[in-house]
Amino acid sequence: MYFPFSRYKLEVVGKSLPILTNVDKGKYGVIVFENLDRYLTMDKWNRELLDKYCRQYQVGIIGFMSPREESLIGAQLRGFPLHIHTNFKLKDAELKADSPVLRITRAGDVLWGPLPGNDWTVFSPNHSTYEPLAMGSIQALEGSAGFGGLSSNVITVLRDCGEFDGIQRIFFGSGLDFWLHRLLFLDSMSFLSHGRLSTSLQRYIQVDIDDIFVGQKGTRLTPSDVESIIDTQSRIQTIVPGFRFNMGYSGKFFNHGTDEENKGDEYLLQRAKEFTWFGHMWSHQQPHLYENITLLEADMILNKKFAIEHGIPTDSGYSVSPHHSGVYPVHEALYEMWKKLWNIHVTSTEEYPHLRPARLRRGFIHRGIMVLPRQTCGLYTHTIYIDKYPGGRSTLDSSIKGGELFQTIVFNRINIFMTHMSNYGNDRLALYTFEAATKFLQCWTNLQFQSISALQLADKYFRMYPEESEPVWGNPCDDQRHMKIWSQNKTCDQLPRFLVLGPQKTGTTALYTFLSMHPAIVSNYPSPETFEEIQFFNGKNYYKGLDWYMSFFPVPKNSTAKFLFEKSATYFDGELVPRRVHALLPKAKLVIIIISPAKRAYSWYQHMRSHGDPTALNYTFYQVLTAGDAQPKALRDIRFRCLSPGMYAHHLDRWLLYFPPQQISVIDGEQVRLDPVTSMTKLQHFLKIRPIFDYSLHLRYDARKGFFCQVVNGDHTKCLGRSKGRHYPAMDAQSAKYLQSFYMTHNIALEKLLKRLGYPIPLWLEEDLSDRPVNNQAVELSNSI
Repeated sequence: MYFPFSRYKLEVVGKSLPILTNVDKGKYGVIVFENLDRYLTMDKWNRELLDKYCRQYQVGIIGFMSPREESLIGAQLRGFPLHIHTNFKLKDAELKADSPVLRITRAGDVLWGPLPGNDWTVFSPNHSTYEPLAMGSIQALEGSAGFGGLSSNVITVLRDCGEFDGIQRIFFGSGLDFWLHRLLFLDSMSFLSHGRLSTSLQRYIQVDIDDIFVGQKGTRLTPSDVESIIDTQSRIQTIVPGFRFNMGYSGKFFNHGTDEENKGDEYLLQRAKEFTWFGHMWSHQQPHLYENITLLEADMILNKKFAIEHGIPTDSGYSVSPHHSGVYPVHEALYEMWKKLWNIHVTSTEEYPHLRPARLRRGFIHRGIMVLPRQTCGLYTHTIYIDKYPGGRSTLDSSIKGGELFQTIVFNRINIFMTHMSNYGNDRLALYTFEAATKFLQCWTNLQFQSISALQLADKYFRMYPEESEPVWGNPCDDQRHMKIWSQNKTCDQLPRFLVLGPQKTGTTALYTFLSMHPAIVSNYPSPETFEEIQFFNGKNYYKGLDWYMSFFPVPKNSTAKFLFEKSATYFDGELVPRRVHALLPKAKLVIIIISPAKRAYSWYQHMRSHGDPTALNYTFYQVLTAGDAQPKALRDIRFRCLSPGMYAHHLDRWLLYFPPQQISVIDGEQVRLDPVTSMTKLQHFLKIRPIFDYSLHLRYDARKGFFCQVVNGDHTKCLGRSKGRHYPAMDAQSAKYLQSFYMTHNIALEKLLKRLGYPIPLWLEEDLSDRPVNNQAVELSNSI
């Protein structure tokens, strides 16, 4: 489930306060103390600073009382006209119906029964600034006159209106284990932030019934079951306008039940217009098992033909794959046939990025099909009788009444639930579950419910969460559930074990060539568009999917003998690349090669000139470097590509957010050029390749080219192409001075980073830092890309 305020920044602080303001604006809308004692015992300086901030910017405070070993009766809360009593067992919760704090939460009837925990704190206020928000009764005081003057009816959540010291607060007598407190916490955030930290009251609900016509005899629907579905649907529609159960069918199994169940199949089709419908697979076969796309197509054609012959609508644009097979991890043939035969635009799965935890399920878009997160409701194919439900009726009711199902709907604005046909026959647990849940939600929340088509649902979802439209491909071999719904013809041994990240113009092509000479190292197949580079993680190729990426790598006959790798020099400075690489290749080794950033920038400029780029040909290097925001976009773009990759420390820090230093090797490009044998030996040790390949027997310096080349046919050398090792005119002094100043802060940061990681400082970096200023004069330049 989503945290409703995920688009806002959450900052967890330690002993010291963070910076509270940004210029003349407050940075925080609400201050939350998980342990209120941290606020009460704050040193005078920080307490006064925080309180002043809260008054000036009208920021409220939420505090939770933590359990205490000692029991307190009538202890005054430090600095407040308020007393507390601790370590009570409570029952029978109720809310103050007219409190302005309540927004999502509705003051329903009394919530009868014991409350979770035996260490509640309750409040006794002694000032008009306080008013109760939630109340309860003390279990231990039944039949007695009280304890220490304390009534059996006590305040469990207290609102401070701000009349005492100008700061509004809400105090909770226990944590968030109690479901009602979770609702009140959302409302407290909204109220104290003056509506800025609020979530919509609108909730959309879709309930899919998978496996229609599928099931063993004795588990299928009878005519009376169908009538009950229609009757329950009508009652739910009074709470959820537009609600209709969404039937997912596999036509092959029609009329495969008992005589009464076959009548149920026929009656369901007679009442087909009462529901919405979507196609599964004709034979309920998992799509990833179809390696032959023709067979997959034939299966889908049969199901569509069945639907047309029996009056089932086929234009919903929505489908769900049996067991979510082929949706994620992606089976490209499924998406292709969905588009071709059914014009599918929307599907849903519980598997992206993983089944658990459910709160982290997300959506994505692939091949124009919008994939929405699907939720479970505690009912599965085998949960058909209440007396055999795991934990019994009390467990199911707990989920409905404040538990997992209730909170799933509260915390997710869009809900698609998976159920199965067997849940609607027999004890009809699904009908009970969803009718009871909607009634309980209506009683205890002010949420507004609605059902709309799957296409409308998907459109709303990606308008709410546009950042999710781009998928992040994970490694199927890291999830056993994903392995079960991934083609057996695919293997993670086909994924690279290390990457050469770049950046461009640092010697990556030479390094790629040297690596490819190694008998135990295998590079990717060349791309017709980008030659030796796949450029998967940082461009449009990423949206072609994992199958496309893996097609560039051979399947090793012995997975432990070969080291697959790829080199794409644009990966290093790609903003999204580290996260994407880590999601797919979390154990991969990363190789980065760096030279003087000024030299790299000039080399890139000359590279663009040699390839006939009109901007590089029409502007001098200095004009490129100093181009301002008013200059043409093409000029600003080439400036960015000249300067940004050389901000090495900045980009390395991004990689280090996802990968530990032990998986990253930073290589001095000048050393690769001058002494490739030593550099390649060190790299082999980093990659843990055995036995060590002796490059001294396979590389020789070529005086004509000016660098080392591969030895072939015993006495000849094979060098890189004509474009490599090209001699450029010397850089002009004005540009050199500019770059020296521009990269100064970045080079200082790189020096610190390399020392922290245990690398020697390259000679070129020492030279670039030889003129470092006493005060940092390069800051303005280095922030102006």
